[in-house]
Amino acid sequence: QVPLVESGGGLVLAGDSLRLSCAASDHAFRSYSMGWFRQAPGKEREFVAAINWSGGNIFYGNSVKGRFGISRDNAKNTVYLQMNSLKPEDTAVYYCAADSAGRVGLREYEYDYWGQGTQVTVSS
Repeated sequence: QVPLVESGGGLVLAGDSLRLSCAASDHAFRSYSMGWFRQAPGKEREFVAAINWSGGNIFYGNSVKGRFGISRDNAKNTVYLQMNSLKPEDTAVYYCAADSAGRVGLREYEYDYWGQGTQVTVSS
């Protein structure tokens, strides 16, 4: 198991920034690809961003491209999601996920482990 714990969510105004963190308790994390997904009420879970083990391979969902940035610090077993220029439509529960196969996937089924989620609410 690779327990993942997200933090950093909250209530912000449109145009503000937030940084989410996802901490893993297992050193195996350092070799895993990591992803961020989000789920708004009444909607399916949506891919946000993914990063490979070294940080050299990164993908973003179209709705966040240019505004969000994913990064990782393997020494701290932590992956981050920097969210800038937030919009009300970014309101969702944000989940981090780990893929032991290192695929940098865009789909939920490609990830083995999931955090419990952190709520992000953007008010207009």
